[in-house]
Amino acid sequence: MKVVLASKNKHKLEEISQITKKFDMELILQSELGVDIDVEENGTTFEENSLIKARAVMEATGLPALADDSGIAVDALNGEPGIYSARYGFDESLDDNGRLQLLLKNTEHVPDGQRQAKFVCVISYVTPDGLVIQARGEIHGELTREAMGEGGFGYDPIFYYPPMGKTTAEMTQEEKNQVSHRANALKVFYKELKEALYADK
Repeated sequence: MKVVLASKNKHKLEEISQITKKFDMELILQSELGVDIDVEENGTTFEENSLIKARAVMEATGLPALADDSGIAVDALNGEPGIYSARYGFDESLDDNGRLQLLLKNTEHVPDGQRQAKFVCVISYVTPDGLVIQARGEIHGELTREAMGEGGFGYDPIFYYPPMGKTTAEMTQEEKNQVSHRANALKVFYKELKEALYADK
């Protein structure tokens, strides 16, 4: 089954594809189909933005589409940056590391023991015949005070996961695929997909 990933992020494609192999699902980036659309993510929740992206790409390609909307939510910042994680600071000159450093700066006053945070991921899957599946996954941890690890992307280097004693950027891909917010969302998604008879039981 060919499914279009509503993203231009090759890191996301690689990470999600590692988990969806067992779904008999061939994921391709929208750009591989010559589709280059910038969807206005004007929702107020991860669920809304994920669905907006999936529907737009499904309509543009005529194929089933999968979208993920994800981000980091910091307790001491009342859940920020949340849905704005990829646009944190609203400064187009900032790259992943720039946004990561901005988050560290904005939390430098937060004492140890109060630096709880979570990664959130919402997967939306839509098909031309009207099927809609949404699944949410989370991973809970805390912010470090400096970047650690070379793996992953985004805020992974400053997200410490106590059960493994390392940041998500220090995990192997196999470890991350066991516990990440995206992995947890995809597990729920696969269960929903099976119930909809779109995957082998």
